[in-house]
Amino acid sequence: MIEEYPVGLSFVIALVVSGFLAPWILRTLIRLKSQQTISAHVQEHAHKQGTPTMGGLIIIAGFLVSALVVQGQKAIVPILLVALFAIIGFVDDFVVPRMAKGKRGLGWKQKLGMQILGTILIARIGTDNWTIIGLVLFFVLFFSNAYNFADGMDALAGTLAILIVIPLAIFSDLSGLRSFTPSLMAALAGAMIPFLFYNAPPARVFMGDVGSLPIGALIGYTFVEIPVRSIHLHWGLYVLPLFVLALVLIAELVPVPIQIASVKLRGKRVFPKTPIHHAFQDAGWPETRVVWMFLLTQTVCSALATGWLLLLGGRLR
Repeated sequence: MIEEYPVGLSFVIALVVSGFLAPWILRTLIRLKSQQTISAHVQEHAHKQGTPTMGGLIIIAGFLVSALVVQGQKAIVPILLVALFAIIGFVDDFVVPRMAKGKRGLGWKQKLGMQILGTILIARIGTDNWTIIGLVLFFVLFFSNAYNFADGMDALAGTLAILIVIPLAIFSDLSGLRSFTPSLMAALAGAMIPFLFYNAPPARVFMGDVGSLPIGALIGYTFVEIPVRSIHLHWGLYVLPLFVLALVLIAELVPVPIQIASVKLRGKRVFPKTPIHHAFQDAGWPETRVVWMFLLTQTVCSALATGWLLLLGGRLR
C-alpha cells in the first residue's frame, strides 16, 4: 500500500501546499470581507462576529492538490465528492449572502437537495450497485452535516477531523485491500495543520461550509468505502468500532432534528440548545472546557475503535 499510495508523500504535499497558500487565502478572505455571521440564538459567540470565514479553502486546496498528484484517477470519486461539496459550501458561504441581502446562506432544502443530487451522480461513477449508492448517500449526508455543526468553536472541528481520519487510515490497512484511503486521510491531516495554526484560540479564521461540508462528506464516504471493500474482515464486524468512532459527530447531529421536530409539534425544547456543544456553554462552561471535553471524548472513542479492530484484525488475518 505504501508503495502504490505513498502516505508520507500525500501528507507532505498537502502540508506544504496548504501552508504556502494559507497566508494568501486569509488575506484574500479579509479583503473580500468574508465574515462570520453569528446567529442571534448563539449570543455566547457574539464576540466572534466579523471573524473571517471560508478558511476551509486552506484545507481543500492542499488536499485536492495532494490527492490529484498522488492518487489521480484512482481516487476520482472521493476527489470529485470533495470538490462538489466545497462548491456547495462556497455558494452557501459567499455567493448567496452577496446576492440576497439579509440571508446567511442557502435554505436547508436547497442545500440538502444539492447534496443529494450531487452525491448520487458522483457515486454512480464508482458503482452501479444501488445498495452501495444508498449507503454512500446516507453516510455522506449524515457526516457532512454533522461535521458542519462542529465548526464554530476554536480548534474543535479541525482537531476532531485529525482524530477521526487517523483511525480510518488504520481501518483501511486492516481491511486488507490496497486502497487509496490511507493516502487520502494523510492528505487531509496534512492540510488541516496550517488551518489549525490560524484557527487556534483566539481563532483568526473559521472553516465555513466550504471546508466542513466536503470534509464531512469525505469522512462519510470513507465510512462506506472501508467495510464494503474489505478483504480480511466482514463488513458487519466494522459496525461497532465505526459507531464508536463516530459517537461525537452523532451527538452533534442527532439532537438537532429532534429539537426542531419537538418545537414544531409540541412547542417545547428537548435540549437546552443544539448543536449539543452549545448546551454545555448554556450551562456555563467556558468554550475552552467544552472543546477539551469533546476532543478528549473523541480521543477515547478513536482509541477504543482502533484497539478493537487491531485486536480483531490480528485474530482473523
